[in-house]
Amino acid sequence: MFRRIIKSKIVKWGAAIFVLLLLMTWWCNHWVISSTRSQVYKNIDSIPFRKVGLILGTNKSWHGEENPFFKYRIEAAVALFKAGKIKHIIVSGDNHLSYYDESKDMEVALVKLGVPDSCITPDYAGFRTFDSMVRCLEVFGQDSVTVISQESHNERALFIANYYRMHAIAFSANSPTRKFSFYTDVREYFAKCKAVMDLYIFHATPHFLGQKVKV
Repeated sequence: MFRRIIKSKIVKWGAAIFVLLLLMTWWCNHWVISSTRSQVYKNIDSIPFRKVGLILGTNKSWHGEENPFFKYRIEAAVALFKAGKIKHIIVSGDNHLSYYDESKDMEVALVKLGVPDSCITPDYAGFRTFDSMVRCLEVFGQDSVTVISQESHNERALFIANYYRMHAIAFSANSPTRKFSFYTDVREYFAKCKAVMDLYIFHATPHFLGQKVKV
């Protein structure tokens, strides 16, 4: 009888905690999305000019195929550059392995599409979105930038930028089909919640800052 009561309480508390976590995740997503909605642009003609664009990194391939997230971000950055909406591009990504360099891959792709390498600055320590945004401000000295990624990712990046009082806007690159985006969409849902906790609870810091770089 006693064990049955204990088991029942555990189930009830477990269910209550699960529901609480779901509500907290929903609330974090609502906060991030609603607070950045006015800063996200989808039309090149309507987006204001910013001297610097910041491409958030991702792998250039996906299970042996070209990663559409990568492809669309590059295409969006090139379109902004050629339209005169940005003049310089920071490519911020992960290169913690000798054979994996998101920043270099983005730089190569941009040059192939006509962006001069003199207009590109690599950020090799953009291990995650949080690091990319803080380093953009603290290392590269840019508090007014156009973030370039898919819409859901842009919302999280802008939320981080707003916390640091940056004057950031974002341009949303095309989104891949459901085949490629399902896992990323689910991951992003929880990543928004983690961003809130990193900023307001854990007071996270980037993995590396280092010397300032002139852009």
